[in-house]
Amino acid sequence: MKKPLFYVTMTDKYLSGWGMSENKTNKLIIECETIEQAEQIERAARYRDEMRYVNIRMTKPRYGANVLETWKTWADLGPIWTGAKA
Repeated sequence: MKKPLFYVTMTDKYLSGWGMSENKTNKLIIECETIEQAEQIERAARYRDEMRYVNIRMTKPRYGANVLETWKTWADLGPIWTGAKA
């Protein structure tokens, strides 16, 4: 049986509306293997001023044409997000 994944989704206010996101919303989606990882990412995101609408979900998110999706995994992130010691 496949282990369920968790997704932490958030809107990046700073990157939305310009560059590759011109006239779009930039959504950061982080794939986590455990709920503990997802909760750590959620906590870190809530401390960041540029992140809005932070959510944990178990279904794979998909957005419309007006959204630029940026996908990352837990392993892609550094200690600022994961809480690991540098």
